[in-house]
Amino acid sequence: MIETVLPTTRLRRALRGAACIAVALWACAAAPAQAAARTLLVLGDSLSAEYGLARHAGWVELMAKRISQAAPQYSVVNASISGETTSGGVTRLPALMERHRPDVVVIELGANDGLRGLPLAAMKDNLQKLVATCRAANARPLLVGMRLPPNYGRVYADRFAAVYEEVARENRVDLVPFLLDGFADQRELFQGDQLHPVAAAEDRMLDNVWPHLRPLLGTR
Repeated sequence: MIETVLPTTRLRRALRGAACIAVALWACAAAPAQAAARTLLVLGDSLSAEYGLARHAGWVELMAKRISQAAPQYSVVNASISGETTSGGVTRLPALMERHRPDVVVIELGANDGLRGLPLAAMKDNLQKLVATCRAANARPLLVGMRLPPNYGRVYADRFAAVYEEVARENRVDLVPFLLDGFADQRELFQGDQLHPVAAAEDRMLDNVWPHLRPLLGTR
């Protein structure tokens, strides 16, 4: 006959104490994973890809640092590429959604469509597809608007800006009216091409985005 030895009272208390310590240690180990349980994806062009800037100087990097304090449950993925168009974004977004499964997607595209004089109807259709792709994956989109330099002609520039407003209104998406708002006419805040902001202007870009992004993150 196999004898079963039951633990003494003191031993049982020690085992219960060890179990409590193990649970506490597990909770502490699990906390960092829970702190970054959500993802924010930025789908943009050179304005979001640190073109001409030192690494970690762009507005997306500054946003990630601010989010780490204001909404630490979010991690930031910057999927921006210099030269990207709305059609390129439509092509790339499904795979990015599958890989990163973001909860929030910042769509900063369209500037290259306008600079290349691409059809605005196609740009609008592409932006709508991007919004639809986000929502199909239960992600909340934020649309970032752009404007063209005045030398592109008033009619085309006005129609270009109106595309963002139409997409936002028709799809009930929050819109950052203009990423470069407040300094677009200050030449000293742009690189030599007069298209890409210098590092000193990146925080202004973030300040233009943040009031619209903050509600999507569930923070104040």
